[in-house]
Amino acid sequence: MKYKIAVFGLGYVGLPLLIKLSQFYDVVGFDIDRSRISELKNGKDRTGEIKDKDILKSKSIIYSSHIEDLKLIDIFIVTVPTPVDNVYQPDLKNLRHACSLVGKSLKKNNIVIFESTVYPGATREICVPILEKTSGLKLNEHFGVGYSPERINPGDKKHTIEDIIKITSGSNSETLLIVDQIYKKIISAGTYKVSSIEVAEAAKVIENTQRDINIALINEFSIIFNKLNLSSKEILEAACTKWNFLDFKPGLVGGHCIGIDPYYLTYKSMEIGYKPELILAGRKINDSMSYYVASQFVKLAVKKSLLQKSKKVLVMGVTFKENCKDIRNSKAIEIVNILEEYNLEVDIYDPMLFKNNIKITNKSNLINELKDKRYLGIIIAVAHEEFKSFDIKILRDICIENSIIFDVKNIYPSNLTDLRL
Repeated sequence: MKYKIAVFGLGYVGLPLLIKLSQFYDVVGFDIDRSRISELKNGKDRTGEIKDKDILKSKSIIYSSHIEDLKLIDIFIVTVPTPVDNVYQPDLKNLRHACSLVGKSLKKNNIVIFESTVYPGATREICVPILEKTSGLKLNEHFGVGYSPERINPGDKKHTIEDIIKITSGSNSETLLIVDQIYKKIISAGTYKVSSIEVAEAAKVIENTQRDINIALINEFSIIFNKLNLSSKEILEAACTKWNFLDFKPGLVGGHCIGIDPYYLTYKSMEIGYKPELILAGRKINDSMSYYVASQFVKLAVKKSLLQKSKKVLVMGVTFKENCKDIRNSKAIEIVNILEEYNLEVDIYDPMLFKNNIKITNKSNLINELKDKRYLGIIIAVAHEEFKSFDIKILRDICIENSIIFDVKNIYPSNLTDLRL
């Protein structure tokens, strides 16, 4: 069947999905951000996930923020962000609003597919009641609901949407069949059907939780080894010679997935009366790493008596990960803010931000070239590909004598830097 499909939310997840669907279906890309719609109509993607020429290539896409354009839609796919609030509780206002808008356009025999990360049970507990109330229709009697968690990795040009196996689920067997067929059409890696929406929700939320805990363990190793004056990098490389040692690296855990998803699982776990000790411990360690990096840097600056000579620090890279311009929940930006609390003057050098005209709302100065600024030290917080080609002598030349280079991502040989994870 030739379905008409609408994708709600055109960010890092929704836009690549929309572009892929447009190769096989008539699609509407819907977003409440009118400036985003205007950009896309002009062939510009602020996320950098899709090339400008590919945005304009498809003639079957309608970009819109008008609900009237949803009247003829058969399948609604919701990909809106699901962050946490300032006390680490699920913030579902975007999801609730999307459900309300979808409900106003929902007709008999329509299907609503959710891709946004949630805790197990949220689709039935939160989304379905809003859809039913707004539309006046009943689940599985008049419409179906599916859940197929997104697995997009921002900035990753190797693991693209069609190369990642897609988990599919449905509110009944008929819905599951249609959901699976739609994704099978666009995903060359194939699909993986599960027995319920709750299984699909849980599978998504534990993927990043597992990764978060593993990185937290390695970060704790790093803290211990630094106190022992041992190289974490060398120790981990040695341990990796055993076939079943997992190759994780220490680092800053930010972004909209790994640093967020575990809180969705812990929220639901606490709600049913179980306190998840290990997951919360991992989150505590990873959330504290920005403070650990900044405090280690300042302690060494004090020990070297550098603060009397300069107050200027250079932070290289503030996106949440390498080769990506996404700054959501960036721990590198947290490092900048902590350094400023120590009354240090921070310059930021990040080519991903300058190339894409991204602004950061703090007091720090975003620079586009490395000059003789007489820094007391440099923190290399993100392993952008461009940084790996730098001669470390250039970095030393823009610093004062006896300066500090903190290589958070272990880009350079250990004998050329002063601090590292």
